[in-house]
Amino acid sequence: MTFAEDIIIRPIMTEKAVNMQDNERKYVFEVSMDANKIQIRNAVEKLFDVSVMAVNVQRNMGRYIIRRVKRSRVMGKKANWKKAVVTLKEGHEINFFKDAM
Repeated sequence: MTFAEDIIIRPIMTEKAVNMQDNERKYVFEVSMDANKIQIRNAVEKLFDVSVMAVNVQRNMGRYIIRRVKRSRVMGKKANWKKAVVTLKEGHEINFFKDAM
């Protein structure tokens, strides 16, 4: 059994994501790699008490990076991650900063 807190890792607050929140009622989250659309929908509805109209997911591959440490080069890879764009029904919204004021 998975918990809603294990599925939704964090909200993504980029400039494009904030514009989508304001104009289109779409919210962007980083989610667990093994979560599917139904689990993401149920987790968002449970955590934020809203009604979800649609869920779109995207898997992002981690990129390879090369770092120089003293005289040698070290090659590494960033982790793969999954992004979910959640569209809410009319009249619903999520306020991430309600406790900040």
